[in-house]
Amino acid sequence: MEEFIFGTLATDQLKLMNHRAGNRGIHHQHQITPRDPEPGQPITLTVTVGPNLDADFVACYYTADGTQPAGGKGRASNGGVIFFEQQGVEWDTLVWGYIARWTAVLPPQPENTIIRYQIGAWNADSAETFADWPVVKATSEHAAGAFFRGEPVQETLAIGDPNQPYTFGLAVDRLKPPDWAHEAVIYHIFVDRFFPGQGRGWTQTDDLNGFCGGTLWGVAEKLDYIADLGANCIWLSPVFVSATHHGYDVTDYNHVEPRLGGDEALREVVKAAHARGIRVLLDIALNHLSNEHPLFVSAKADANSPYRDWFTFDDSDLGYRAFFGVPSMPQVNVTNPGARQWLIDVGLFWLREFDVDGFRLDVADGPGPDFWTDFWTACKAFKPGCFCFGEVVDAPNVQQEYIGRLDGVLDFHTCDAFRRTFALGQWSEAEFKRFRVRHQQAFPPDFLMPVFIDNHDLDRFLFIAGGDKESVRRAAAAQMQMPNPPVIYYGTEIGLTQLVDSRAGFGLHVNRVPMKWGDEQDKDLLAFYKDLIRTRTTR
Repeated sequence: MEEFIFGTLATDQLKLMNHRAGNRGIHHQHQITPRDPEPGQPITLTVTVGPNLDADFVACYYTADGTQPAGGKGRASNGGVIFFEQQGVEWDTLVWGYIARWTAVLPPQPENTIIRYQIGAWNADSAETFADWPVVKATSEHAAGAFFRGEPVQETLAIGDPNQPYTFGLAVDRLKPPDWAHEAVIYHIFVDRFFPGQGRGWTQTDDLNGFCGGTLWGVAEKLDYIADLGANCIWLSPVFVSATHHGYDVTDYNHVEPRLGGDEALREVVKAAHARGIRVLLDIALNHLSNEHPLFVSAKADANSPYRDWFTFDDSDLGYRAFFGVPSMPQVNVTNPGARQWLIDVGLFWLREFDVDGFRLDVADGPGPDFWTDFWTACKAFKPGCFCFGEVVDAPNVQQEYIGRLDGVLDFHTCDAFRRTFALGQWSEAEFKRFRVRHQQAFPPDFLMPVFIDNHDLDRFLFIAGGDKESVRRAAAAQMQMPNPPVIYYGTEIGLTQLVDSRAGFGLHVNRVPMKWGDEQDKDLLAFYKDLIRTRTTR
């Protein structure tokens, strides 16, 4: 049985296309040294120039006062300018050409400085071409979207305009994850599938793309179960107003979906959880929203709408940029200052009004590192103890771009290693250990990478292990020995599985089965989990 990780790197073909897109033209891709600059440290920027572009000069236009940098051909019209120097060339077989590498050094800055910068390259006979991170993302997502829709995947080397400058951002600060997050044991709840509560039963359980009837009232009633398990943090699937069971297409960010219990129910969950010493994290999608959201409806209907530039309209068949081309999920254009601030204000609203303890940030690689620089610093300024980690389904070198911009990212690569080793039998435990040691060495210990063996976008571990619960035990034991916070997907601890294979065309939702309670639970497996967590939290 073979697996793929949902995202732009799902297949070898997509990996190759992603690599080629990122090594043509001029690309910076947030390559800075050190990754998380502290006050007083110089910052080295690195760019690559692909075989399709001539460059005699490369310049960085930057500001350190929060304003937008501007300039061209080596002259800054706002802020300062520094020039890059070419360090050498290297052959890239997958691109089949020479890649030139250039570096420049930004001067040291005081604490709490936000540096914004643009990078352009040119020669005597050409217009200036700018390092444009969104070109890589859009190109990769275009190919991956076709794959997930079952359409032919054709290589497109550039989507977007490289003549339009893209503004990168980084923060000079001493921000770190909160102490409590290092000790967190996170229980991941898919709210519609956890427990109805208030004496009600499931509304239905046959159509897993429909509503099953779980509510936040039900979550509140089961907090003692979660506390008895040993978890001290819950991660709630999206609770915002939405027309779907998963909630990742939001129509109102300022209220809780009434079907889940509304605002009052979430307030009760937070209050009751905090009384038990349990933190509460919200899962929030800021990369995209619903095509029924009033702001998008206005922008789509009226070219003169004040929200028109909050989205990216184009000449594609769909007519606008969307998450993997899904029409119901238009992407937000975070390069627009108004849209960016609106999304930051959404995060601050839930910290302020509902006292939540942080966020799991859906598709964090959509808005990109510079957006999270602004979002994270704003959230930390308001609530220093909040924990913000992202979903970045990409290679480890890309995940490293989020160091110093978020508290951490979900560890999809260790999840893949768990599954290859303990469920599929493709790796030996020696291979797993070798990967684990090197993977941990690649990231600093204060960049937290929550570890999991399954989640809402993957077939359940027990299912791919062929129902072998001993495989679950071995994987869970390895998971609980990792230094990063473990995440338990609801039901894994009691032997919850699924009926059909998502990779056979049934869809990702097939693992989101209703939670089992009472005598339907595997009590021995549950006791094993409790013992593992107790051992971890008392060591």
